[in-house]
Amino acid sequence: MHRFFVDNCSVIKDNIIIDGSDVNHIKNVLRLRCGEHILVSNGNGMDYECSIVEIATDTVTAKVLDVFKNAAELPVNITLFQGMPKQDKLELIIQKSVELGVREIVPVITKRSVVKIDEKKAGKKIERYNAIAESAGKQSGRGIIPEVKEFMTFKQAIEYAKTLEMNIIPYEEAEGMEYSREVIKDIKNHKSLGIFIGPEGGFAKEEVELAMSMGAKCITLGNRILRTETAGLAVLSIIMFEIDN
Repeated sequence: MHRFFVDNCSVIKDNIIIDGSDVNHIKNVLRLRCGEHILVSNGNGMDYECSIVEIATDTVTAKVLDVFKNAAELPVNITLFQGMPKQDKLELIIQKSVELGVREIVPVITKRSVVKIDEKKAGKKIERYNAIAESAGKQSGRGIIPEVKEFMTFKQAIEYAKTLEMNIIPYEEAEGMEYSREVIKDIKNHKSLGIFIGPEGGFAKEEVELAMSMGAKCITLGNRILRTETAGLAVLSIIMFEIDN
């Protein structure tokens, strides 16, 4: 069943009004007709099974048949602090991390980030990143649209991470698989988690020390050196398996 996102204000009693680009997608791409069923999410974790009752020029109206809580959301809100990688790797990271349950992605400019952000183009990039997140959210059955935040420096990311209950930072020089397993198991006892992933070349030692000074737990992902586009997805997969209901 095809999934669409709407704001809460679009839910009016027993009807839901869909507008924007989804109207063209419903009419001209999917070629849906009145009477066909769709899933609509209000972006806050609630899903509505609906039947299309009207397809107008700029809107689609659907009648609510059933309401239920979305089961795809993890019990812990996860923020991925991703060191800016080269080329278009961040787009892949956003897509796959949304599929794995992340709630927010923060692109972080670190000491070893090679990419230079053009401030004039930054807004357009974030807009594109959020479009990728929305598409991945629909595809994977998410109940919310994960948000890609504005670009942050590492220090800004650390300050933002202080608002979360727990933070971890996989680091190639970390030791102790048993300790790392204990940290992963403890995640389910928190409501929010930050994961720091370095760019190509990893974090500088002083960045790791700064993260640890504010309480981040340094863990290892094993004896292999993972690429930046692999590391975040690996730790998210481990966490999803551990905490998913």
